Parts: sequence; structure tokens; C-alpha cells
Amino acid sequence: MKAFFPHAETTRGITVRVSVSFLPEQSEPARGRWFWAYHIRIENEGDMAVQLMTRHWRITDGRGAQHEVEGEGVVGEQPLIVPGGAFDYVSGCPLTTPTGYMKGSYHMIGEDGSTFDVAIPRFPLTAPAVAN
Repeated sequence: MKAFFPHAETTRGITVRVSVSFLPEQSEPARGRWFWAYHIRIENEGDMAVQLMTRHWRITDGRGAQHEVEGEGVVGEQPLIVPGGAFDYVSGCPLTTPTGYMKGSYHMIGEDGSTFDVAIPRFPLTAPAVAN
């Protein structure tokens, strides 16, 4: 699991794991566009069901410019994750530089009504070097 999801962080029994892939077929470096896909697995190792309500991302490009994204759920869903369960999804991120990184958080509500934020680990967006 660690090899496939090299970036992981656990908050209150919820582990967020991330793997990232550069997508050369969707990138156009000559036009200043690089694109990555990231696969996220959210695992509930706690003792109560939780529902992912909102997401917050901070995306930083290679020049240090930051872009924040907030919204309801992920990929159009607000998944309920039972104890011992997991939720996987894949999304993407374009940048105008060949490097950058992302990090963020999910706002959760527990079945007991408690609300809390779960950290999404920082992960790099790095295009492979292209030989001339």
C-alpha cells in the first residue's frame, strides 16, 4: 500500500493516502500547460462512520503562486465512510509550471454529529525532465 500511495496522513483515525501521476498526453509544455492525475484513498480506521462534507485545497505552482479551491464533497459525492471502509477517487490538476504541490483538508461530520477537519498530505506535482 505504501508504494502505491507514497503520501499519507492520519487525523482522528481517518487516513488520507495519495498517489500522483504526470499525464504527458494532457500536457502541452510549449503552451505552458502541465497536467497531473491524483488518486486519493480515504480510509476510516476509527470506530464511527464519517461523511465527507467539503474539501479545501491549496495548490502552489513552481513560481510560488497559490490557488485555493473549496467546494462540496469530492467528484460530485459526499461519501459516507463506515469504520473499516474506504473511499477512492481520481481527479486532476493543471499547472502553468512543470512543478508545484498540493495540500488540503476535508471537513467531516461523524455519526455522533461532531465535525472535524482531516488533513490531506502535501504531495508534489513534478513533470519528468524532457531531454532535448
